[in-house]
Amino acid sequence: MADTTEAAEHLALVLAQGGLQKATARVLAAFMFADEDSVTAPDLAERLGISSGSVSGAIKMLSTVGLIERAPAPGSRREHYRVREGAWATLMSAQNGMVQAMFEAADQGIEAAGPDSPASRRLAEMRDFYGFMFREMPALIERWRTGRDGG
Repeated sequence: MADTTEAAEHLALVLAQGGLQKATARVLAAFMFADEDSVTAPDLAERLGISSGSVSGAIKMLSTVGLIERAPAPGSRREHYRVREGAWATLMSAQNGMVQAMFEAADQGIEAAGPDSPASRRLAEMRDFYGFMFREMPALIERWRTGRDGG
């Protein structure tokens, strides 16, 4: 078994810099580097040296956004969790709602600021960018899935 502690902590740091809470970032990194297909919350708490409450909150958040899921564990009395197949594409698909919200907020800002204002020019770039992302992201995700599946 390779010692992946440093790489896992680096991934957690990058995830935290990207906006995840530190404990959630560490839990996700632990899932990514686990030698097992699934792990339990108590196992994660022990491995990471954090409270069971922190792990529970992280699991709830990661489940909500579609990155992890419950896993079957016949014979075990504990809940097992694993990284969901296709998790990253699912996460990006879910982000499309935020992209649409950013587009709409910029559009409303343009209306409020008036068409010839400096704010309107800045908001127009924001609106155009998020409009582009909203239109392109589904096709991009589909191309990734098709390429990944060998299609």
